[in-house]
Amino acid sequence: MVPDGELWNKITARSMHAGEKWGSPQGTAHPFPAGCSAGLDGAKRWSAPRLSYRGGWIGLNAIWHRLQGIACCGLGTLPAPCPAPRVRLSHLSSACSAAELGAMAAEMVLSRRPGQPHSEVLSEADLEELGQRKPPSKTSTRDYLRKARCSASTAKSLLFRFIPVLRWLPRYPVKDWLLGDIASGFSVGIMHLPQGLAYALLAGLPPVTGLYSSFYPVFLYFFFGTSRHNSVGPFAVISVMIGSLTDSLVPSDDFLEFVNGTNVTVVNEAQRDAARVELVATITVLTGIFQVALGLLQFGFVVTYLSDPLVRGYTTAASVHVLISQLKNVFGVSVGEHSGPLSLFVTFIEICKKLPETNVGTLVTAIIAMVAIFIVKELNHKFSAKLPMPIPIELITIIISTGISYGVNLNSKFGISVVGNIPSGMKPPVVPNTRYFGQVVGNAFAIAVVGYAICISLGKIFALKHGYKVDSNQELIALGLSNFLGGFFQCFAISCSMSRSLVQESTGGNSQVAGVISSLVILVTILKIGELFHDLPKAILSAIIIINLKGMFKQFTDFRTLWKSNRVDLMIWVVTFVATLLLNLDIGLGASVAFALLTVIFRTQLPHYSILGRVTDTDVYKDVAEYEKAQEVPGIKIFRSSSTIYFANVEMYSDALKKKSGINVDRLIEKKKKALKKLKKQQKKAQKEKAKRKKDTDAECNGPGVAVIELSGEEGGTPPEPTLRSLGLPQPNFHAVILDFSPVNFVDTVSIKILKNIFKDFHEIEVDVFVASCPASVFAQLERGNFFSSTITKHCFFPSVNDAVLHLNGRTCPASENLSTKM
Repeated sequence: MVPDGELWNKITARSMHAGEKWGSPQGTAHPFPAGCSAGLDGAKRWSAPRLSYRGGWIGLNAIWHRLQGIACCGLGTLPAPCPAPRVRLSHLSSACSAAELGAMAAEMVLSRRPGQPHSEVLSEADLEELGQRKPPSKTSTRDYLRKARCSASTAKSLLFRFIPVLRWLPRYPVKDWLLGDIASGFSVGIMHLPQGLAYALLAGLPPVTGLYSSFYPVFLYFFFGTSRHNSVGPFAVISVMIGSLTDSLVPSDDFLEFVNGTNVTVVNEAQRDAARVELVATITVLTGIFQVALGLLQFGFVVTYLSDPLVRGYTTAASVHVLISQLKNVFGVSVGEHSGPLSLFVTFIEICKKLPETNVGTLVTAIIAMVAIFIVKELNHKFSAKLPMPIPIELITIIISTGISYGVNLNSKFGISVVGNIPSGMKPPVVPNTRYFGQVVGNAFAIAVVGYAICISLGKIFALKHGYKVDSNQELIALGLSNFLGGFFQCFAISCSMSRSLVQESTGGNSQVAGVISSLVILVTILKIGELFHDLPKAILSAIIIINLKGMFKQFTDFRTLWKSNRVDLMIWVVTFVATLLLNLDIGLGASVAFALLTVIFRTQLPHYSILGRVTDTDVYKDVAEYEKAQEVPGIKIFRSSSTIYFANVEMYSDALKKKSGINVDRLIEKKKKALKKLKKQQKKAQKEKAKRKKDTDAECNGPGVAVIELSGEEGGTPPEPTLRSLGLPQPNFHAVILDFSPVNFVDTVSIKILKNIFKDFHEIEVDVFVASCPASVFAQLERGNFFSSTITKHCFFPSVNDAVLHLNGRTCPASENLSTKM
């Protein structure tokens, strides 16, 4: 290995031989000597040369730092380097080849001491030149048209994308999956039957519409859906949202009729149900339009605004709405229909007032059914591994209760309300009534978003578990088409049921074929079996609904979990729950989303500000308040915010920076201005006195023909700019501030303006400001916002905090004062 001093002498000698003089303040060449004193003198006049080869600059800071270390070996400190001279490698080629020079440089790098920099510190301006930064690409209209040009391959890709069944059905493994899908389809279809009837009752519609909603949308999802395990169809939360609309827009009071000319009035249920079906079909079609439009516009991300705590708090509150709405059927009492804010509490109070009128037969029927369903469901859960399929207790309960009701005639003898007529066969499609669009557009959008949020969350859970991908935008389109086309056939809006989806997965379901099988089970029921449920007690359906709420009521345990993990998420959960209870489902959802977004704004307005320090023996910088081994770099303040910078928090960012710096920047600037103003007055007064003395001297002393020339060293010179020290003001104990921009992902015009003021204010108190770890996108935004100027250049920006610190330590070296003391 070549000794360091010898290597440097070799390089400089060959450079001199090639005719290149490496710059010094006097313009003469100084070969590096071996002695300490001479080497030190050379170090004061030299800095790291930069060699160029084919237009690219190669930094030799590593070599120069090593040589400085040799020169000052007996002193232990380094002098402040001068500006780095630059030399072309082509000038050295005649005396020293690039390969030989590179080998010598490599030896120097390998032999350097730990802790010394091994590469040149580059600013963003240097990186632009060195890396040849590309200009921002602009897409022309012709490029857009070229991308939009239709071809056979593009058409095929779009067809397979929007109709996924064409892609996966030809590769369907019949032998492996078919039997599992058939068994799963029958199990889910058996669940669809009672849940469809019950959720139609929850939506305030005739029971047969629940069967329609369990057939048409499920069958359509087979063609357009991408989730293999989601069981779409009626869902309690969506049904209660629809029920609140039917109660408010088509109340039963609008269909009261007098009985045979008496003062007794009854509700014409046939007309009311027809009007409600027409309204709900319109809502369903509009919901489908919203979902398809959002899917085509690639707006599947809209569900991200519904955070998990928000969705769980909302569904928990919706389950309370469902429970209260079914109490009237459990107790067999008649209550008015209420809508709007606080309607839940009005309904509950009215039910409590009418408890003395409870129909005992209805209550007993509901209690027996609930107990039986609950026990069997618990057994299904406990022995799920041993049972080939869950016991269909809901269907068994419906069949048994219908038989008892028909045999005993519960309706006429005990006054127990029954489902009534369920027509057989399919109905032709009907165009929705567009006059309702203006009244329900907001509710339809809320139903579209909530239904999709529940569906995609379940779909992603199953996809992650079984190793396939769910297309969020295609799921929107699939749900939208299912709702849109189903609305023409008297269906109400659907979503995905967790209970049915879990059954579909646990009983061997592997694909959307299980959904087709379950829809065929419902089709047979609609065509032949539906009319047999005429005497089914409504209390049984209410019992099924209430027991199926068990999973949602378990979400109350989120309170304890969120209390330990994240209080802000807990606040979102609680506010969503309370707002949905008080303001009803539609307004409550909007208020909850608004509150959740506000928490994001508040959190960006109140980030964590910190001063960073270097962790011992590393180039890592951490918060000095959190890490004991993190020490501030002398003379440098490194400031970091945990949030991005924009109009809502940039003023707080500026204030926090000034506060963390340890000095009152604004007060110091104010004192400087006052001192400058006072100095200017003193200078003006001195000039007046000087002019007066000169005038008096000229009048008294100057005779004829005698010229007096006043000599002044400052005549015609520019007076030095006043400093804090010359003004007698306190000086900051640091000379530079580094702003860590690693958390910043965007800036706006307001933040750019305030950042300029930060640079200006600290420059006023003789402190330089630098920026580190600025993302490329933010850097481009600063360029477009005219942030850079003659005073704020790209040389103030560095790729990392460590690069900025190395630059500052190389630019200013306070240790030189100690060096002179030791000498």
